[in-house]
Amino acid sequence: MFSPFAVAKPKKKFNADPFPYHAVLELEIATLTNLGVGLARVPRPAEPGARWVVMVPFTLPGERVRARIFRNHKNYSEADLVEVLAPSPERIQPVCPLFGSCGGCQYQNLAYEAQLAWKRRQVEELLLHMAGLEFPVAPVIGSPAQYGYRSKITPHFNAPRSAAEAAEMPIGFLRQGTRFDILDVPACPIATGPINNRLTESREHVRSRAAEGAYARGGTLLLRDASGQVTTNYDDIVTETVGNLKLRFLARDFFQNNPFILPTFTGYARQQAAGTGARFLVDAYCGSGLFALTCAPAFERVAGIEISESSIIFAKQNAEANGLGNVNFQAGDAAAIFAGLTFPASDTVVLIDPPRKGCDEAFLTQLFAYGPRAVIYISCDPATQMRDLRAFTAAGYALTAVQPFDLFPQTRHLECVVTLRKT
Repeated sequence: MFSPFAVAKPKKKFNADPFPYHAVLELEIATLTNLGVGLARVPRPAEPGARWVVMVPFTLPGERVRARIFRNHKNYSEADLVEVLAPSPERIQPVCPLFGSCGGCQYQNLAYEAQLAWKRRQVEELLLHMAGLEFPVAPVIGSPAQYGYRSKITPHFNAPRSAAEAAEMPIGFLRQGTRFDILDVPACPIATGPINNRLTESREHVRSRAAEGAYARGGTLLLRDASGQVTTNYDDIVTETVGNLKLRFLARDFFQNNPFILPTFTGYARQQAAGTGARFLVDAYCGSGLFALTCAPAFERVAGIEISESSIIFAKQNAEANGLGNVNFQAGDAAAIFAGLTFPASDTVVLIDPPRKGCDEAFLTQLFAYGPRAVIYISCDPATQMRDLRAFTAAGYALTAVQPFDLFPQTRHLECVVTLRKT
């Protein structure tokens, strides 16, 4: 299994245990990690019977590949894919010519139905290993658009050292496996058509400004497509249509970036919240009101709470513009986010959609002290979501549904909606 036939000069401070720098191995890929990376297990040199994990991006389960080691960690190694010797029957030709070099997508080489199956499996594994729970995970609900769906992108660039360098300055995303190397991306197949049309113009404008010395440290572009209208100005007010709702917010603000699946996604959250039988709903990370306003017709009263005061202003305007008078929005202090809430906890469901890092301890303490009848937990990172479920279990909440949604086809990312009821 271990047969290094190309060993390059090691990098400075390279850890050569257990494999030398640029050792080439033939591997059988056993599974995919939740980061979308192929995982193989091989005999560890000089340790009979011991197994060692090697991670290889852009490989698929069941494949036999040739890979080159570039880093050894304490308990696994990382390798670059050199050649696929025996491809998976689910391997397909990537749409993007930059796939494998760009760090944005992980699954363009995997048939879409297989992407959904693996994402479901990864949620099941995270649920078991991080939350300690065995529970049936529903099949992943796929996106109606598998390409051309992303309504916001933020390409980056570094400041050029000269006007001549500005003409060829890379504008794009991080190169796979790097933290600072920017790969030039003239077009992004997962972004919407209007964004790609505007991207060409934006890149030319930035390079022209860079040649004039306008950028000392580089920067980040914003291209936001709201209902077919693309803006590149962070402070523009944009309008997104979700079902019968029209929602206004700042272009720079967070908003779900796949409008094609949003009606189904928000509709499921509403169904789960209403299905608890609660009369009242609290949206504890309400932003500009997406979930609160979607769910409002199913409840007597809805309260949206958000730390950002600017988002609350838009949420109030959106409630009025959509004729939803049973919704009240308030800017909540993080230290007392449920203070002043008059809804009886036993008749209230709380919906939370926290940042990728999940819920912090202070928020969970306040939530459990309030003690709502049920919680709808929405997350773009199932790993932190499943970590938080241990706290919910300890506080007396039981799972009733786990439903993943593929808001991000061709990538390792997904959204997961978990329904919990107080026991």
